[in-house]
Amino acid sequence: MIPRWEYQGGEKSVRKNKKRMFEQAFKNIDDVLWKEAGCTTELDYTEQSSWMLFLKYLDDLEHERSLESELVGKAYAYIIDPAHHWSKWAAPKKSDGTFDHDNALTGDDLIQYVNTDLFPYLQGFKQRASGPDTIEYKIGEIFGEIKNKFQSGYSLRDALELMDSLRFRSQKEKHELSHLYEAKIKNMGNAGRNGGEYYTPRPLIRAMIQVVKP
Repeated sequence: MIPRWEYQGGEKSVRKNKKRMFEQAFKNIDDVLWKEAGCTTELDYTEQSSWMLFLKYLDDLEHERSLESELVGKAYAYIIDPAHHWSKWAAPKKSDGTFDHDNALTGDDLIQYVNTDLFPYLQGFKQRASGPDTIEYKIGEIFGEIKNKFQSGYSLRDALELMDSLRFRSQKEKHELSHLYEAKIKNMGNAGRNGGEYYTPRPLIRAMIQVVKP
């Protein structure tokens, strides 16, 4: 049996490594965005990493729900159609699970796909949704407000590969992601304009929970 103190220490070490992994990935993506002429502030960095992060997170979530449905003998209806799955355009894989560079879009082909195919498809969810409370409607709203600012498909390819290295399939991974993303939103406020309106300080969050008791 593993001593409790040793187990807790190991768990803390794993969490710290996960945090470092997320931090390094976001830093590397910011470095890629720094080279893009259309991205000049923390607001731009957060916005551009956000749409990639959202699609990667959604892909992991759908994969998880698909496996859960399979375990109980049910078919899962994907929100994103197969032609626009993350694994189709952002991170195609070979049968052994390694990255398939031969079939990965890059350069002008990648920019054209994102601007003229992917974004219009995602924006169209708002019109196709059955109501404003559905996730489809929310996806349409999100991508109706965001514009891809990557001009180089090679930079976008680098950013996508960095984003694909992240995993959001455990509660601990999701917890670390929420903390880091919260920090990025806080930095938006420090960068000026209205970025800070999306950041809610932790003490206020705790007070709201105590009062509302959700």
